[in-house]
Amino acid sequence: MVSTKTSELISRTVLWDNHSCMPLRPEDESFLPQLARHKAAGVCLVSLNVSFDLEPPEKAFDLLAAFRHWIGRHPEDYVLAETVADIKAAKRDGRLAVVFDIEGGRAVEPHPGLVEVFYRLGVRWMLIAYNRNNKLGGGCQDQDSGLTEYGRRIIDEMERVGMVLCCSHTGYRTAREAIEYSRNPVIFSHSNPRALWDHERNIPDNLMQACARTGGVVNINGIGIFLGNNDNSTESLVRHIDYTAQLIGPEHVGLGLDYVFDQKELDEYTRSHPDLWPPEKGYVLGMAMVEPERFPMIAEALLKKGYRESDVQGILGHNNLRVAAQVWKT
Repeated sequence: MVSTKTSELISRTVLWDNHSCMPLRPEDESFLPQLARHKAAGVCLVSLNVSFDLEPPEKAFDLLAAFRHWIGRHPEDYVLAETVADIKAAKRDGRLAVVFDIEGGRAVEPHPGLVEVFYRLGVRWMLIAYNRNNKLGGGCQDQDSGLTEYGRRIIDEMERVGMVLCCSHTGYRTAREAIEYSRNPVIFSHSNPRALWDHERNIPDNLMQACARTGGVVNINGIGIFLGNNDNSTESLVRHIDYTAQLIGPEHVGLGLDYVFDQKELDEYTRSHPDLWPPEKGYVLGMAMVEPERFPMIAEALLKKGYRESDVQGILGHNNLRVAAQVWKT
């Protein structure tokens, strides 16, 4: 339970989880009712992953079809958000707004026009590369040779259609060059400060500062191996939030918990692809995660640390809402 003050704050705040992972199985709808967990926690918007660079690019269309079909059949509880106005309406109606994201540019390698196709289907952010190099640029676990000319073309197309550029999972050089090239705010959709926990998936202070200079948002990840020694405590998550807020300002901090609803699927990916998730880097079976139910406790902890209500609202969702208002196009 949280205090009345926290409950009242949540009631007037758009809570935004910038990254969550449903099973990547288009034929399996059994997990989708668990979206109600976000709704019950007071979350107003969740971004669901539909592809990452390990998956065949065409599979994203199957997942988008499946997710959109299921959500469309449950209009009393969910809405496919296309605009900021849709999100605000969902908040008023007590529904959960859903958008989609793509982890890595492999899905758009065949043609830049795919960016617009995905945007029209509800994909609102995409990152450059997932751990390994691709046609757009370098991944954080590879020899990063920087943003490619094709990567610049993709960023241009993302800006044209209104898709937010993300640099999580991306190599540091590529991320720096992408941030410098972008004319729009850039986000880290689910990344943590490396200064607090030394993992190559976490990001250095200078990249967080560069992100903030664009007007963007660093969204803190809730996976235990990026918070500490497989530590998914609320205290550890808030410590990462606080460090980032002190460094770049609370107006540039958000939440992308990266919660994976099917632990067995995550374990199978981890077991099958030690090149992407090497055990020596802390990738273990049964990785601990911060659940969406933790949003109210995060809010309470931030208020107890002395954060102003307006800053807590920003971290819980309004900072990401600001970026959406700046970048998304109808």
